[in-house]
Amino acid sequence: MIETMYAAAGTEPSGGVAGWATDLMDKLGAPGAGLAIALENLFPPLPSEVILPLAGFASAQGRMSLVAALAWTTAGSVAGALALYGIGALIGRDRIRAMVARLPLVKLDDLDRTEAWFVRHGAKAVFFGRMIPIFRSLISVPAGVERMRMATFLLYTALGSLLWNTVFVLAGYGLGDNWRTVEEYVGVYSKAVVALVGLAALAFVSVRIVKSRRSGRRPGPGAHRAEAGGGHRAEARELTRDRDF
Repeated sequence: MIETMYAAAGTEPSGGVAGWATDLMDKLGAPGAGLAIALENLFPPLPSEVILPLAGFASAQGRMSLVAALAWTTAGSVAGALALYGIGALIGRDRIRAMVARLPLVKLDDLDRTEAWFVRHGAKAVFFGRMIPIFRSLISVPAGVERMRMATFLLYTALGSLLWNTVFVLAGYGLGDNWRTVEEYVGVYSKAVVALVGLAALAFVSVRIVKSRRSGRRPGPGAHRAEAGGGHRAEARELTRDRDF
């Protein structure tokens, strides 16, 4: 059993995600690793950087074949992505536009530009998105909203997932008892991604606030006409007073 191997190596997981994934793989083998990754896609807080190296470690210990680990984890990734694609398709473009229209500082033009970009680069977005923490799951939702061709979605999701899964499963396979080292390095990568996204969001909000304030202070054409009309009337009154004098 995987738990026995951990105990022998002095690295037995003390609960948490590692303990939960260990139980699944201990009971189901490679399909358990696939199920864990499918759930990771649906619940991004579940870290693939723990589950995948653990599957590689289990393969190195002979609990499942390496090919089975790669095949099942990739199948799990695709299954989870398909579920999120379905959610995006159910939400639909009209509901997304209605929600965006209610958001402060966000305009429908922003959504239009995003949709146009996704139409042009959707396949690449799905492929590379499978290798970016957080976006690994989220990228499937806009694909569903835009009703990307199913064959295209499945192909690029499978390819991107296979590449990501292979790197981490092989890392766990090669590192053996030190498989948790992968989690440490990917944790830094994930934090960097979150920081960049946060900075981009802050910059977007800041620019929108400045633009909205400037547009609020800028007088409209009507104000200029009113000022001009008021000036002409004042001049007419002055001329009238001069003639009366």
